[in-house]
Amino acid sequence: MSFASKLKTADARRLAPVAFYGAVGIIFLVLLPFANFPPHIGLTGIINLIAAYGIFKKRAWAMWLVVALFAVGTTLSLYTLYVIAFSNWLVSISMAAYAILTWVVTAYVAAKRKLQES
Repeated sequence: MSFASKLKTADARRLAPVAFYGAVGIIFLVLLPFANFPPHIGLTGIINLIAAYGIFKKRAWAMWLVVALFAVGTTLSLYTLYVIAFSNWLVSISMAAYAILTWVVTAYVAAKRKLQES
């Protein structure tokens, strides 16, 4: 089955985690030069893109990447919120939204995974 036909047959709920991890990966890689090239941002962006591919292709290892990205995303966003303490509202709202979306998408992927195994 070709890539285009998979996109035509997929519904929005199935593509939402793929879009989330793909968008976050691209955003992290775009922000990399603006943040003076910290390696953890680049590595997290690459792992997000790999997780998006794994979820789209329904690979078994994708769930492990989602769990790892849950830990990394939660730590990164909550630490940033703690450090800047809402002094920069744009960054604070972005990090809060990223934390909440990370939790929601991880719960959705985990629930979908358990439904597929049963």
